[in-house]
Amino acid sequence: MHSYDYLLILAFLALVLLPAPLLGRFYYRVVEGERTWLTPVLRPVENLCYRLSGIDPKVEQNWKTYLLALLAFNLAGFVLLFALLLGQGALPLNPQQLPGMEWSQAFNTAMSFVTNTNWQSYSGEASLSYLSQMVGLTVQNFVSAATGIAVLLAFCRGISRRSTQNLGNFWADMTRVTLYGLLPLCIVLALFLVWQGVPQSFAHYIDAVTLQGADQSLPMGPAASQIAIKQLGTNGGGFFGVNSAHPFENPTAWSNLFELASILLIPAALVFTFGHYVKDLRQSRAIVACMLVLLLIGGGVSLWAEYQPNPTLNIVNVEQTAPLEGKESRFGTTATVLWATATTAASNGSVNAMHDSLNPLTGMVALANMMVGEVIFGGVGVGLNGMLLNVLIAVFLAGLMIGRTPEYLGKKLQAHEVKLLVATLLVMPVGVLVLGAVAASLPGPLASVSNPGPHGFSQLLYAYTSATANNGSAFGGFSANTVFHNLMLSLAMFIGRFGYILPVMALAGSLAMKKTAPLGLNSFPTHGPLFVTLLTVTILLVGGLTFLPTLALGPIAEHLSLGF
Repeated sequence: MHSYDYLLILAFLALVLLPAPLLGRFYYRVVEGERTWLTPVLRPVENLCYRLSGIDPKVEQNWKTYLLALLAFNLAGFVLLFALLLGQGALPLNPQQLPGMEWSQAFNTAMSFVTNTNWQSYSGEASLSYLSQMVGLTVQNFVSAATGIAVLLAFCRGISRRSTQNLGNFWADMTRVTLYGLLPLCIVLALFLVWQGVPQSFAHYIDAVTLQGADQSLPMGPAASQIAIKQLGTNGGGFFGVNSAHPFENPTAWSNLFELASILLIPAALVFTFGHYVKDLRQSRAIVACMLVLLLIGGGVSLWAEYQPNPTLNIVNVEQTAPLEGKESRFGTTATVLWATATTAASNGSVNAMHDSLNPLTGMVALANMMVGEVIFGGVGVGLNGMLLNVLIAVFLAGLMIGRTPEYLGKKLQAHEVKLLVATLLVMPVGVLVLGAVAASLPGPLASVSNPGPHGFSQLLYAYTSATANNGSAFGGFSANTVFHNLMLSLAMFIGRFGYILPVMALAGSLAMKKTAPLGLNSFPTHGPLFVTLLTVTILLVGGLTFLPTLALGPIAEHLSLGF
């Protein structure tokens, strides 16, 4: 590694962590209806939205009403997107005259974007019209991200409020998060990307001749606007097939840095939003410390692995540096590793290199980041939801060790809450191990794997892990566009999204109705180094004990077989 590699790492961490406290406070004030510097501009738009939809933002909902509104909204979005993808051939803004999607692929794509997974078994420039990209995918990029944040807001209110059933208003939360929290940042990032060279137009594809004299079609389209929200909303679905490895999605080193930092910007800020809800920013700093420790562990292992020479070429006549197979030479190894680590630590899934070409240990880190439930910063809203679930599990374990009824911030965790926590622990194993085992045991679906041996198993394992974790990245050698995998991966996405949302909302409702007991000298502190260590170990143990055997069959076996 060179000095500029270390500067890149420091610049990335600074862009993520330094704005987080200020942005977190801003989000808290926005969603609670307080005045901000954007209020004079956006409050009239917000009020217009309420009048047109007949919503009174002051009327709060209990957890069941809040959840029903969320489910109805997501169902409507799924149906509309599914219909749009099927009928895009007969709709406008389709200069390339692309036909409608095959039904199972349209079903998979609609489920993917509604659940904030953005798994793509197609190439965007060859399969989707401009209308489908804008009205279908970009809209879902906004509202699926806002949905995740809305669930987090309800959970924060459940933890911080006492003796109440009210968790806020879903429609007001969605409106404020989208208008104030996502749209302004996306406008700024989109304009920056246009400046860097990302297309934003309705022009037809351009026919060009290469220097070698071959014909080439250059795809155009409204790309910058979708790329901005795909990164900031931890969506990750690419406008073009190879995602942010495409020079039109990610043309320069500056665009790479800011797109990379955008992946973790809002998830880091929302940790401080939680601190403002519970009136204790020490809780935020402890959670950020745990997230950062896990991120640095994964990033450190990945950097070491990717800078190892290939054992097959380890002979005197061959001089090796870091292998660049599958990477963009304009970014290099360190930028690739940072992106691979960040995109799987969050439920983003965008890529600036081909994960199928990563060193086995780097691929294992990407898998592990997702297997622990996307809690290392995670997706917008849902990542912190997952981390708070792990916080409650750690508190429960601490209570068992010292013989006290576990409690968190004065709220006692009783049998009902523990059952809900256990339910969330089953989500990833069901989606990854059960559905993945079904796919691996049938000869038809298994034919989608392009490599024999451990790497082939890793391809299938990665696909079902990515779908259940609502990540969307993939090992490129896995042929996912079959009816079986389209439907089975859709089921994994559904389980991974709503398998967490339902118990989290029930948990929020249960905690909100509890009284808050004052913290005493015997209360277990949840903000110091001891708790950060306990939380980190809990996450690693729960994920490790569950998924270590599958990792041993895939990336670990491949690493050993290659002779590293």
